[in-house]
Amino acid sequence: MTYIAKPRLHHPTLAKNKVGYTRRDYEGKVSTLCAGCGHDSISAAIVQAAWEMDVEPHRVAKLSGIGCSSKTPDYFLGASHGFNTVHGRMPSVLTGAALANRELLYLGVSGDGDSASIGLGQFAHAMRRGVRMVYIVENNGVYGLTKGQFSATADRGSKSKKGALNSDNPVDLVGLALQLGATYVARSFSGDKAQLVPLIKGAFAHGGAAFIDVISPCVAFNNHAGSTRSYDHVREHNEAVNRIDFIDLARPTFAEPGSFGPGEVLELPQADGTLMRLRKLHAEHDPTDRVAALTHVQALQAKGEVPTGLLFVDPDARDLHAALNTVPRALNALDEAALCPGGAALAKINSGLR
Repeated sequence: MTYIAKPRLHHPTLAKNKVGYTRRDYEGKVSTLCAGCGHDSISAAIVQAAWEMDVEPHRVAKLSGIGCSSKTPDYFLGASHGFNTVHGRMPSVLTGAALANRELLYLGVSGDGDSASIGLGQFAHAMRRGVRMVYIVENNGVYGLTKGQFSATADRGSKSKKGALNSDNPVDLVGLALQLGATYVARSFSGDKAQLVPLIKGAFAHGGAAFIDVISPCVAFNNHAGSTRSYDHVREHNEAVNRIDFIDLARPTFAEPGSFGPGEVLELPQADGTLMRLRKLHAEHDPTDRVAALTHVQALQAKGEVPTGLLFVDPDARDLHAALNTVPRALNALDEAALCPGGAALAKINSGLR
């Protein structure tokens, strides 16, 4: 296989963000995915979001599992920490890393095979425990590396490239994330960069478990008539529930959750000081009501529509560190005295368990 290297030199006139990086500094290696793959568009959206948010690349830890989607961290944020885990086990490795070093921004990239089949249990526990992370599933409904079999997220009645019909009910990762307690749940489309970039920015700024399901058509095996994961089908059935914008610094006052109507704006300050602004597009959708959000999403899906946008957000999100009452410092920065406080401290802990 021929390896194509990107030039190291950047044009001197390229714009830089507040921390001194150009957009090119957030890129990775040249992609080896199929030309036109939706996953490459997601990588570009991650690059754009990180650059616009002035994220220092060395503060990001990107983790993945196995599959076409799990190859993509090699194609963005080349100067960040990275770890490619075994099939379906990305969430547990990310959880351990996050507990050891809370000072990094954790980005987990997975696929519908990696998260909805072999890794379904791992996905569920990461959501219910509130691990602070950005969890992106690049969802194409097929196993692209093994010639296009239906994945667990493929819609019932969807047709394969060879003409076979899927008779199994789909695993809805968005519905699971809402039920299991994720505090930021969104769905988007790889072909809609204007929607996807701010959703990723919102996830980076969020203080809890942030999940984004991105419909990402497989141009080799799932971009034909009869597929519900093709570019044409998603564009024809895309139903955006809101529009999201970002402001650098939060304002002291904002609308109360649940108090805004169609066309009005809800402003939610985030944990990092940014301000997320939601413009409501659907009268029936309240992104701050978990049960109502799940009901509305299911109602749209029952009509064959693909609800996209920020489906649910909890402005008072708590993460795993808050639940476990961990120390503010990263565990990898603690000295021997803090890690081994001595027999008296151990005796005190043991006495409290009697």
